[in-house]
Amino acid sequence: MGTVAAVSRSAEYTFTKPVQDRIRLVVGLGVEGDVHAGVTVKHRSRVRRDPSQPNLRQVHLMHAELHDELNDLGFAVDAGQLGENVTTRGIDLLSLPTGALLRIGDTAVVEVTGLRNPCAQIEAFREGLLRHVVHRDDHDEVVRRAGIMSVVRVGGDVRPGDAIHVELPAGPHSPLRPV
Repeated sequence: MGTVAAVSRSAEYTFTKPVQDRIRLVVGLGVEGDVHAGVTVKHRSRVRRDPSQPNLRQVHLMHAELHDELNDLGFAVDAGQLGENVTTRGIDLLSLPTGALLRIGDTAVVEVTGLRNPCAQIEAFREGLLRHVVHRDDHDEVVRRAGIMSVVRVGGDVRPGDAIHVELPAGPHSPLRPV
C-alpha cells in the first residue's frame, strides 16, 4: 500500500502542473480540467502522428522517491513539476505490470497502461536532468524512470494523503513499455 503525496493538473499545455487540493478522475477521460483529458490522445506529438489513437495517457503517476533522489543530486524538483497528475509515495510504480489496477482513495481506480517516455522538455526544465530519468543500463537497454501512465476505470476524487492499493492482474505479467 502507498499514499498520494500530491495531485496536480493544468488546463493548458505547460510542462509543469500546479499542485491542487484535489483532482477528480473521470472514467474514460482522465483528470477533469486537465489538458490531457480525453478519449483520444491529447499529447501534441502523438496528436500530430494520429489524433484518433486511444488516450492511454489519461493520468500520469510519478513516485515521490524519484523527486527525493533528484533533489539529493542537486535538482530542485517538486510535485507536479515534471508533469505528473498524481505523485505517489511507497509504491514501486516502475515495477508494476501492464494492467495493474491502482485503487486510489475512496472510489477511484486507474489501470496502468505503460511507461512515460521522457522528452527533451525535462532537459529544458533543469539542465542535466534528462540523463537521470532516462538512460541505458549495463545491457544497453533504455531505462525510463519518469513515471507511469494509466487510464481511469472508476472515477472519483483524489487528494493528498489518500491510500493507494495495488491489484495485480492475473499472470503472466507483461512488463511496462512506453505509451
